[in-house]
Amino acid sequence: MAEQISPTRSNLLARRGSRRLAVQGADLLKRKRDALIGEFFALVKESLAARELLQQSSKDAYFALFVAKAWDSPEAVESLALAKPSGLELELEVESIYGVKIPKIQQPTFSKDLPFSPIGAGARTLEAAAQFQNLVEAIIKVAATENKLRRIGEEIKKTSRRVNALEQIVIPGIQGQIKFITDTLDQRALEEVTTLKRIKAKIELDKATAKGIISAANEIGAGL
Repeated sequence: MAEQISPTRSNLLARRGSRRLAVQGADLLKRKRDALIGEFFALVKESLAARELLQQSSKDAYFALFVAKAWDSPEAVESLALAKPSGLELELEVESIYGVKIPKIQQPTFSKDLPFSPIGAGARTLEAAAQFQNLVEAIIKVAATENKLRRIGEEIKKTSRRVNALEQIVIPGIQGQIKFITDTLDQRALEEVTTLKRIKAKIELDKATAKGIISAANEIGAGL
């Protein structure tokens, strides 16, 4: 609080320096927030496109599966699906977007080898397998874009809170301290000027009184 600050010129200079740094910090944070907002809206478009691709890939994959079961029989398709369990390894990298660390999922490259022997498999079953690979790629794409979108959104909120704290609490608080110190120093200067004027007036009065006494003494001496 301002009342707890010693009203000295050194503290006044220090508070002015703190205010300057706080204003610069708020300006930098607002620039960062604006840049992140631009990145966020660009990612929103990318995320919507990824979701549209996911919906289309899902339709294509399940339609291909339906056709495969109709032509090659459900038993044949299911037996091939269970023939050999397959896994998918994903690689992660960390990228920095305006200081925000975001895990980046590398899009997997599927092997041309299917988890089952294509010998004896119908063409429509092979097509269904390919479509489901496309579906997996679409799912990973959505996960990657929405994870980035969430991280940037969180950083925008955090940066906005910092800007608000600086502009609404820190800077007004420092400004209040500066006003308190300035007002106190101005009051002291005014009191010093008033005191000097009183001293000067008293000195002049004393001089005038002394001059009057001397003049009266001279008149008395002349009359004797």
